[in-house]
Amino acid sequence: MNQSKQPAGHQASFEFIALMAVMTSIIAFSIDAMLPALPQIAADLGVADVNDRQLVVIVLFIGLALAQIAYGPISDTMGRKPAAYIGFTIFIIGSLMCIFAGTFEIMLIGRFLQGVGAAGPRIVSLALVRDLYSGRAMAKIMSMVMGIFIIVPVVAPSVGQVLLLVGDWRLIFVALLAEGIIGLAWFAWRQPETLRADRRAPFSLRRILGAFGEAFSHPVTLGYTVAAGLVFGAFVGYLASTQQVLGELYGLGAQFPIYFGANALAFGAASMLNARLVMKLGMRRLAGSGLGATSVLSVVFFIVTLLLDGHPPLWALMGYLLLTFFFVGVLFGNFNALAMEPMGHIAGVAAAVIGSLATIISSVLGWALGQAYDGTVRPMIAGFAVLTILASVSMILAERYRPHP
Repeated sequence: MNQSKQPAGHQASFEFIALMAVMTSIIAFSIDAMLPALPQIAADLGVADVNDRQLVVIVLFIGLALAQIAYGPISDTMGRKPAAYIGFTIFIIGSLMCIFAGTFEIMLIGRFLQGVGAAGPRIVSLALVRDLYSGRAMAKIMSMVMGIFIIVPVVAPSVGQVLLLVGDWRLIFVALLAEGIIGLAWFAWRQPETLRADRRAPFSLRRILGAFGEAFSHPVTLGYTVAAGLVFGAFVGYLASTQQVLGELYGLGAQFPIYFGANALAFGAASMLNARLVMKLGMRRLAGSGLGATSVLSVVFFIVTLLLDGHPPLWALMGYLLLTFFFVGVLFGNFNALAMEPMGHIAGVAAAVIGSLATIISSVLGWALGQAYDGTVRPMIAGFAVLTILASVSMILAERYRPHP
Protein backbone atom coordinates (compact mmCIF):
# COMPACT_ATOMS: atom_id res chain seq x y z
CA MET A 1 0.00 0.00 0.00
CA ASN A 2 2.75 2.44 -0.99
CA GLN A 3 0.43 5.33 -1.76
CA SER A 4 3.09 8.00 -1.30
CA LYS A 5 4.87 6.98 -4.51
CA GLN A 6 1.76 7.23 -6.68
CA PRO A 7 0.74 10.37 -8.58
CA ALA A 8 -2.34 12.28 -7.50
CA GLY A 9 -5.44 10.88 -9.11
CA HIS A 10 -4.28 7.25 -9.24
CA GLN A 11 -6.59 4.39 -8.38
CA ALA A 12 -6.59 3.84 -4.63
CA SER A 13 -6.20 0.32 -3.32
CA PHE A 14 -9.05 -1.21 -1.39
CA GLU A 15 -6.75 -1.49 1.63
CA PHE A 16 -6.10 2.27 1.63
CA ILE A 17 -9.82 3.03 1.45
CA ALA A 18 -10.57 0.45 4.15
CA LEU A 19 -7.88 1.85 6.45
CA MET A 20 -9.20 5.39 6.01
CA ALA A 21 -12.68 4.07 6.82
CA VAL A 22 -11.39 2.39 9.99
CA MET A 23 -9.66 5.59 11.08
CA THR A 24 -12.91 7.54 10.81
CA SER A 25 -15.18 4.69 11.99
CA ILE A 26 -13.69 4.81 15.49
CA ILE A 27 -15.91 7.83 16.04
CA ALA A 28 -19.04 6.12 14.73
CA PHE A 29 -18.43 2.92 16.67
CA SER A 30 -17.74 4.93 19.84
CA ILE A 31 -21.16 6.54 19.48
CA ASP A 32 -23.45 3.97 17.92
CA ALA A 33 -22.40 0.88 19.85
CA MET A 34 -23.17 2.83 23.02
CA LEU A 35 -26.75 3.79 22.16
CA PRO A 36 -28.49 0.59 23.41
CA ALA A 37 -26.51 0.85 26.68
CA LEU A 38 -27.44 4.43 27.58
CA PRO A 39 -30.28 3.48 29.98
CA GLN A 40 -28.04 0.94 31.75
CA ILE A 41 -25.12 3.38 32.00
CA ALA A 42 -27.42 6.06 33.41
CA ALA A 43 -28.88 3.65 35.97
CA ASP A 44 -25.54 2.20 37.08
CA LEU A 45 -23.84 5.59 37.42
CA GLY A 46 -26.73 7.38 39.11
CA VAL A 47 -27.92 9.78 36.40
CA ALA A 48 -31.12 11.46 37.59
CA ASP A 49 -32.34 13.41 34.54
CA VAL A 50 -33.11 11.05 31.64
CA ASN A 51 -31.96 13.61 29.07
CA ASP A 52 -28.54 13.82 30.77
CA ARG A 53 -27.69 10.38 29.41
CA GLN A 54 -27.25 12.16 26.08
CA LEU A 55 -24.01 13.62 27.50
CA VAL A 56 -22.35 10.26 26.86
CA VAL A 57 -22.75 11.09 23.16
CA ILE A 58 -22.37 14.87 23.23
CA VAL A 59 -19.18 15.01 25.34
CA LEU A 60 -17.37 12.84 22.81
CA PHE A 61 -18.30 15.33 20.09
CA ILE A 62 -16.99 18.22 22.22
CA GLY A 63 -13.63 16.50 22.64
CA LEU A 64 -13.59 15.77 18.93
CA ALA A 65 -14.35 19.39 18.06
CA LEU A 66 -11.75 20.99 20.33
CA ALA A 67 -8.91 18.59 19.55
CA GLN A 68 -9.09 18.75 15.77
CA ILE A 69 -7.57 22.24 15.87
CA ALA A 70 -4.31 20.80 17.25
CA TYR A 71 -3.90 17.84 14.92
CA GLY A 72 -3.72 19.87 11.73
CA PRO A 73 -0.58 21.85 12.70
CA ILE A 74 0.93 18.72 14.27
CA SER A 75 0.45 16.73 11.06
CA ASP A 76 1.84 19.56 8.90
CA THR A 77 4.91 19.97 11.13
CA MET A 78 5.71 16.42 12.28
CA GLY A 79 4.07 14.42 9.51
CA ARG A 80 0.78 12.54 9.20
CA LYS A 81 1.88 9.43 11.07
CA PRO A 82 3.02 11.00 14.38
CA ALA A 83 -0.26 12.93 14.59
CA ALA A 84 -2.21 9.69 14.17
CA TYR A 85 -0.08 7.93 16.80
CA ILE A 86 -0.86 10.66 19.34
CA GLY A 87 -4.58 10.41 18.63
CA PHE A 88 -4.76 6.63 18.85
CA THR A 89 -2.87 6.70 22.17
CA ILE A 90 -5.22 9.25 23.76
CA PHE A 91 -8.23 7.28 22.53
CA ILE A 92 -6.88 4.13 24.18
CA ILE A 93 -6.38 5.99 27.49
CA GLY A 94 -9.95 7.34 27.33
CA SER A 95 -11.30 3.85 26.66
CA LEU A 96 -9.51 2.50 29.72
CA MET A 97 -11.02 5.29 31.87
CA CYS A 98 -14.51 4.41 30.65
CA ILE A 99 -13.98 0.71 31.33
CA PHE A 100 -13.11 1.39 34.97
CA ALA A 101 -15.40 4.41 35.55
CA GLY A 102 -17.14 4.35 38.92
CA THR A 103 -18.97 7.68 38.55
CA PHE A 104 -20.72 9.48 35.73
CA GLU A 105 -18.13 12.27 35.92
CA ILE A 106 -15.25 9.84 35.28
CA MET A 107 -17.25 8.33 32.44
CA LEU A 108 -17.63 11.76 30.84
CA ILE A 109 -13.91 12.52 31.21
CA GLY A 110 -13.13 9.23 29.51
CA ARG A 111 -15.59 9.99 26.72
CA PHE A 112 -14.06 13.44 26.29
CA LEU A 113 -10.61 11.83 25.92
CA GLN A 114 -12.03 9.34 23.43
CA GLY A 115 -13.22 12.30 21.37
CA VAL A 116 -9.86 14.07 21.70
CA GLY A 117 -8.08 10.90 20.62
CA ALA A 118 -10.43 9.99 17.76
CA ALA A 119 -9.88 13.45 16.28
CA GLY A 120 -6.29 12.48 15.37
CA PRO A 121 -7.06 9.58 13.02
CA ARG A 122 -9.97 11.54 11.55
CA ILE A 123 -7.91 14.62 10.68
CA VAL A 124 -5.00 12.53 9.44
CA SER A 125 -7.27 10.49 7.17
CA LEU A 126 -8.63 13.69 5.57
CA ALA A 127 -5.12 15.07 5.10
CA LEU A 128 -3.89 11.77 3.63
CA VAL A 129 -6.67 11.78 1.04
CA ARG A 130 -6.01 15.45 0.22
CA ASP A 131 -2.27 14.72 -0.10
CA LEU A 132 -2.99 12.15 -2.79
CA TYR A 133 -6.13 13.40 -4.58
CA SER A 134 -7.91 16.56 -5.68
CA GLY A 135 -11.20 17.65 -7.24
CA ARG A 136 -13.77 15.05 -8.20
CA ALA A 137 -11.31 12.20 -7.60
CA MET A 138 -11.01 13.37 -3.98
CA ALA A 139 -14.79 13.48 -3.64
CA LYS A 140 -15.01 9.96 -5.09
CA ILE A 141 -12.47 8.58 -2.59
CA MET A 142 -14.17 10.33 0.32
CA SER A 143 -17.53 8.93 -0.76
CA MET A 144 -16.08 5.41 -1.01
CA VAL A 145 -14.57 5.80 2.45
CA MET A 146 -17.96 6.92 3.75
CA GLY A 147 -19.65 4.00 2.02
CA ILE A 148 -17.45 1.45 3.80
CA PHE A 149 -17.44 3.45 7.00
CA ILE A 150 -21.25 3.35 7.14
CA ILE A 151 -21.14 -0.41 7.76
CA VAL A 152 -20.15 0.52 11.32
CA PRO A 153 -23.34 2.47 12.16
CA VAL A 154 -25.36 -0.34 10.58
CA VAL A 155 -23.87 -3.05 12.79
CA ALA A 156 -22.57 -1.13 15.83
CA PRO A 157 -25.87 -0.92 17.77
CA SER A 158 -26.41 -4.64 17.20
CA VAL A 159 -22.87 -5.32 18.41
CA GLY A 160 -23.60 -3.23 21.49
CA GLN A 161 -26.88 -5.10 22.05
CA VAL A 162 -25.14 -8.47 21.78
CA LEU A 163 -22.41 -7.38 24.20
CA LEU A 164 -25.11 -6.32 26.66
CA LEU A 165 -26.55 -9.83 26.46
CA VAL A 166 -23.24 -11.46 27.43
CA GLY A 167 -21.98 -8.79 29.81
CA ASP A 168 -22.63 -5.22 30.91
CA TRP A 169 -21.97 -1.88 29.24
CA ARG A 170 -18.28 -1.96 30.18
CA LEU A 171 -17.75 -4.74 27.65
CA ILE A 172 -18.62 -2.27 24.89
CA PHE A 173 -15.69 -0.10 25.96
CA VAL A 174 -13.45 -3.16 25.90
CA ALA A 175 -14.44 -3.56 22.25
CA LEU A 176 -13.61 0.11 21.63
CA LEU A 177 -10.23 -0.39 23.28
CA ALA A 178 -9.57 -3.32 20.95
CA GLU A 179 -10.53 -1.26 17.90
CA GLY A 180 -8.12 1.49 18.92
CA ILE A 181 -5.24 -0.95 19.36
CA ILE A 182 -5.96 -2.73 16.06
CA GLY A 183 -6.28 0.58 14.19
CA LEU A 184 -2.99 1.83 15.59
CA ALA A 185 -1.16 -1.37 14.66
CA TRP A 186 -2.60 -1.50 11.13
CA PHE A 187 -1.80 2.16 10.44
CA ALA A 188 1.76 1.88 11.80
CA TRP A 189 2.46 -1.29 9.81
CA ARG A 190 0.91 -0.56 6.44
CA GLN A 191 0.46 3.16 5.78
CA PRO A 192 3.49 5.08 4.45
CA GLU A 193 4.01 8.72 5.31
CA THR A 194 2.51 10.97 2.60
CA LEU A 195 4.06 14.26 3.72
CA ARG A 196 7.72 14.25 2.72
CA ALA A 197 10.24 15.91 5.01
CA ASP A 198 10.92 18.67 2.47
CA ARG A 199 7.21 19.57 2.40
CA ARG A 200 6.80 19.85 6.16
CA ALA A 201 6.37 23.33 7.56
CA PRO A 202 8.52 24.28 10.55
CA PHE A 203 6.48 24.96 13.66
CA SER A 204 5.65 28.64 13.74
CA LEU A 205 2.80 30.18 15.69
CA ARG A 206 2.57 32.99 13.15
CA ARG A 207 2.33 30.50 10.28
CA ILE A 208 -0.28 28.44 12.11
CA LEU A 209 -2.41 31.49 12.94
CA GLY A 210 -2.03 32.69 9.37
CA ALA A 211 -3.15 29.33 8.01
CA PHE A 212 -6.12 29.28 10.37
CA GLY A 213 -6.99 32.80 9.30
CA GLU A 214 -6.83 31.81 5.63
CA ALA A 215 -9.03 28.76 6.14
CA PHE A 216 -11.55 30.66 8.27
CA SER A 217 -11.69 33.63 5.90
CA HIS A 218 -11.91 31.78 2.57
CA PRO A 219 -15.59 32.17 1.62
CA VAL A 220 -15.86 28.81 -0.14
CA THR A 221 -14.16 26.84 2.63
CA LEU A 222 -16.07 28.67 5.36
CA GLY A 223 -19.41 28.45 3.57
CA TYR A 224 -19.27 24.71 2.99
CA THR A 225 -17.88 24.09 6.48
CA VAL A 226 -20.79 25.94 8.07
CA ALA A 227 -23.22 24.09 5.80
CA ALA A 228 -21.73 20.75 6.87
CA GLY A 229 -21.93 21.78 10.54
CA LEU A 230 -25.58 22.76 10.25
CA VAL A 231 -26.63 19.53 8.55
CA PHE A 232 -24.52 17.46 10.93
CA GLY A 233 -26.11 19.35 13.84
CA ALA A 234 -29.46 17.87 12.89
CA PHE A 235 -27.77 14.48 12.61
CA VAL A 236 -26.19 14.80 16.09
CA GLY A 237 -29.59 15.77 17.48
CA TYR A 238 -30.95 12.56 16.00
CA LEU A 239 -28.09 10.53 17.51
CA ALA A 240 -28.57 12.09 20.94
CA SER A 241 -32.27 11.31 21.15
CA THR A 242 -32.78 8.33 18.82
CA GLN A 243 -32.65 5.74 21.61
CA GLN A 244 -35.36 7.64 23.47
CA VAL A 245 -37.45 8.10 20.32
CA LEU A 246 -37.17 4.67 18.71
CA GLY A 247 -36.30 2.57 21.74
CA GLU A 248 -38.70 4.08 24.25
CA LEU A 249 -41.31 6.34 22.57
CA TYR A 250 -42.06 3.72 19.91
CA GLY A 251 -41.29 0.81 22.22
CA LEU A 252 -38.83 -0.97 19.95
CA GLY A 253 -36.57 -2.09 22.81
CA ALA A 254 -34.17 -4.78 21.61
CA GLN A 255 -35.32 -4.16 18.01
CA PHE A 256 -33.89 -0.62 18.15
CA PRO A 257 -30.55 -1.62 16.49
CA ILE A 258 -32.40 -2.98 13.45
CA TYR A 259 -34.28 0.25 12.79
CA PHE A 260 -31.23 2.38 13.54
CA GLY A 261 -29.15 0.23 11.21
CA ALA A 262 -31.69 0.61 8.40
CA ASN A 263 -31.32 4.40 8.56
CA ALA A 264 -27.53 4.07 8.54
CA LEU A 265 -27.74 1.73 5.55
CA ALA A 266 -29.67 4.35 3.58
CA PHE A 267 -26.91 6.84 4.38
CA GLY A 268 -24.23 4.41 3.23
CA ALA A 269 -26.05 3.49 0.02
CA ALA A 270 -26.24 7.17 -0.89
CA SER A 271 -22.53 7.64 -0.21
CA MET A 272 -21.65 4.76 -2.52
CA LEU A 273 -24.00 6.06 -5.22
CA ASN A 274 -22.45 9.49 -4.86
CA ALA A 275 -18.99 7.99 -5.48
CA ARG A 276 -20.26 6.81 -8.88
CA LEU A 277 -22.23 9.92 -9.82
CA VAL A 278 -19.84 12.64 -8.68
CA MET A 279 -17.42 12.05 -11.56
CA LYS A 280 -20.28 12.64 -14.04
CA LEU A 281 -22.45 15.24 -12.36
CA GLY A 282 -20.00 17.12 -10.13
CA MET A 283 -19.89 17.90 -6.42
CA ARG A 284 -21.94 21.09 -6.45
CA ARG A 285 -24.86 19.74 -8.42
CA LEU A 286 -25.18 16.67 -6.22
CA ALA A 287 -24.77 18.61 -2.97
CA GLY A 288 -27.36 21.18 -3.99
CA SER A 289 -29.86 18.53 -5.06
CA GLY A 290 -29.43 16.50 -1.87
CA LEU A 291 -29.75 19.56 0.35
CA GLY A 292 -32.82 20.85 -1.45
CA ALA A 293 -34.56 17.47 -1.27
CA THR A 294 -33.81 17.15 2.47
CA SER A 295 -35.17 20.64 3.20
CA VAL A 296 -38.44 20.13 1.32
CA LEU A 297 -38.99 16.67 2.76
CA SER A 298 -38.33 17.85 6.33
CA VAL A 299 -40.64 20.85 6.09
CA VAL A 300 -43.46 18.70 4.72
CA PHE A 301 -43.00 15.99 7.36
CA PHE A 302 -42.82 18.57 10.17
CA ILE A 303 -46.28 19.78 9.13
CA VAL A 304 -47.43 16.14 9.22
CA THR A 305 -46.06 15.72 12.76
CA LEU A 306 -47.92 18.85 13.90
CA LEU A 307 -51.18 17.46 12.52
CA LEU A 308 -50.53 14.15 14.31
CA ASP A 309 -49.65 15.78 17.65
CA GLY A 310 -45.96 14.93 17.34
CA HIS A 311 -46.41 11.16 17.17
CA PRO A 312 -46.70 9.93 13.56
CA PRO A 313 -46.99 6.17 12.90
CA LEU A 314 -43.71 4.30 13.01
CA TRP A 315 -43.92 3.41 9.32
CA ALA A 316 -44.26 7.10 8.40
CA LEU A 317 -41.38 8.15 10.65
CA MET A 318 -39.12 5.43 9.25
CA GLY A 319 -40.06 6.34 5.68
CA TYR A 320 -39.09 9.95 6.38
CA LEU A 321 -35.83 8.99 8.10
CA LEU A 322 -34.80 6.57 5.36
CA LEU A 323 -35.33 9.19 2.65
CA THR A 324 -33.68 11.92 4.74
CA PHE A 325 -30.57 9.88 5.47
CA PHE A 326 -30.32 8.89 1.83
CA PHE A 327 -30.28 12.54 0.76
CA VAL A 328 -27.95 13.52 3.61
CA GLY A 329 -25.62 10.70 2.56
CA VAL A 330 -25.08 12.52 -0.72
CA LEU A 331 -23.98 15.65 1.13
CA PHE A 332 -21.08 14.89 3.44
CA GLY A 333 -18.46 13.58 1.04
CA ASN A 334 -19.18 16.49 -1.31
CA PHE A 335 -19.29 19.13 1.44
CA ASN A 336 -15.92 18.01 2.82
CA ALA A 337 -14.35 17.90 -0.63
CA LEU A 338 -15.75 21.31 -1.59
CA ALA A 339 -14.50 22.85 1.65
CA MET A 340 -11.04 21.31 1.23
CA GLU A 341 -10.68 22.08 -2.49
CA PRO A 342 -9.05 25.53 -2.14
CA MET A 343 -6.86 24.41 0.77
CA GLY A 344 -4.43 21.96 -0.84
CA HIS A 345 -1.38 24.02 0.17
CA ILE A 346 -2.34 23.86 3.87
CA ALA A 347 -4.23 20.56 3.86
CA GLY A 348 -3.45 19.58 7.45
CA VAL A 349 -4.47 22.87 9.04
CA ALA A 350 -7.46 23.18 6.71
CA ALA A 351 -8.70 19.71 7.63
CA ALA A 352 -8.41 20.71 11.29
CA VAL A 353 -10.29 23.97 10.82
CA ILE A 354 -13.03 22.39 8.72
CA GLY A 355 -13.46 19.42 11.03
CA SER A 356 -13.30 21.47 14.24
CA LEU A 357 -15.66 24.24 13.17
CA ALA A 358 -18.20 21.83 11.68
CA THR A 359 -18.11 19.67 14.81
CA ILE A 360 -18.40 22.63 17.20
CA ILE A 361 -21.45 23.86 15.31
CA SER A 362 -22.99 20.39 15.18
CA SER A 363 -22.26 19.62 18.86
CA VAL A 364 -23.94 22.79 20.12
CA LEU A 365 -26.95 22.40 17.84
CA GLY A 366 -27.21 18.65 18.45
CA TRP A 367 -27.12 19.15 22.23
CA ALA A 368 -29.87 21.79 21.99
CA LEU A 369 -32.04 19.50 19.86
CA GLY A 370 -31.45 16.55 22.17
CA GLN A 371 -32.35 18.57 25.26
CA ALA A 372 -35.51 19.77 23.51
CA TYR A 373 -36.80 16.17 23.40
CA ASP A 374 -40.31 16.32 24.87
CA GLY A 375 -41.71 12.87 24.25
CA THR A 376 -42.52 13.64 20.61
CA VAL A 377 -40.57 13.69 17.33
CA ARG A 378 -41.26 17.40 16.77
CA PRO A 379 -37.83 18.70 17.93
CA MET A 380 -35.96 16.15 15.78
CA ILE A 381 -37.91 16.91 12.60
CA ALA A 382 -37.85 20.68 13.21
CA GLY A 383 -34.07 20.44 13.55
CA PHE A 384 -33.70 18.82 10.13
CA ALA A 385 -36.08 21.33 8.52
CA VAL A 386 -34.55 24.52 9.95
CA LEU A 387 -30.90 23.50 9.77
CA THR A 388 -31.00 22.20 6.19
CA ILE A 389 -32.64 25.45 5.07
CA LEU A 390 -29.87 27.43 6.79
CA ALA A 391 -27.29 25.11 5.19
CA SER A 392 -28.78 25.89 1.80
CA VAL A 393 -28.30 29.59 2.45
CA SER A 394 -24.67 28.96 3.46
CA MET A 395 -24.04 26.95 0.28
CA ILE A 396 -25.58 29.67 -1.90
CA LEU A 397 -23.33 32.30 -0.29
CA ALA A 398 -20.27 30.09 -0.76
CA GLU A 399 -21.03 29.66 -4.44
CA ARG A 400 -21.60 33.38 -4.88
CA TYR A 401 -18.03 34.08 -3.78
CA ARG A 402 -16.41 31.14 -5.54
CA PRO A 403 -14.06 32.28 -8.31
CA HIS A 404 -15.27 31.07 -11.71
CA PRO A 405 -12.87 30.32 -14.55
